[in-house]
Amino acid sequence: MMPTYVAMLRGINVGSGKIVKMERLRASFEALGFGGVRTYVQSGNAIFESEQKSPTGLCKKIEEKIQRDFGFTVPVLVKTSKEMAQIVSDNPLVKEKGIDHSKLHVTFLSDAPPKTAVKALEPLATGRERFRILNREIYLYCPDGYGNTKLSNNAIEKKLSVVATTRNWRTVNTLLEMCRSSR
Repeated sequence: MMPTYVAMLRGINVGSGKIVKMERLRASFEALGFGGVRTYVQSGNAIFESEQKSPTGLCKKIEEKIQRDFGFTVPVLVKTSKEMAQIVSDNPLVKEKGIDHSKLHVTFLSDAPPKTAVKALEPLATGRERFRILNREIYLYCPDGYGNTKLSNNAIEKKLSVVATTRNWRTVNTLLEMCRSSR
């Protein structure tokens, strides 16, 4: 049985002019030889199976295919199903008192953030917002909505010099369930 992965595309179908129909995205993934390809919502989430074991190699392969098939570059972050399970179980904000789970998000980073990341991001968080950095993820709590936070992908990328893409907590959990159901 081949390992299952989640690919998260950064910045498609969100007003950037980088429009990708999920049917075409699935076809692109299948053309790369990936199995069990499924997508979730229009914001660029794909679950797939591959014999290739390097998430970094998979990112590069997918990014090159998107460039060829769609004519633009899109950063792609790939996680194994095991990594997704760890990310869900490690969320420190889920256990905090008074947290509305519908206001939780996870920002996935392309690389480990610098040791100064917390200090760099603190000025962006409002008094009610919370964030925790663990490994290559930033767990966010945005009680006033993600659309109103200054802890956006662009701001995080600028402050930390990494690629960032964010998914709400429901999407993160759904992607994990989709990984598990592909076994």
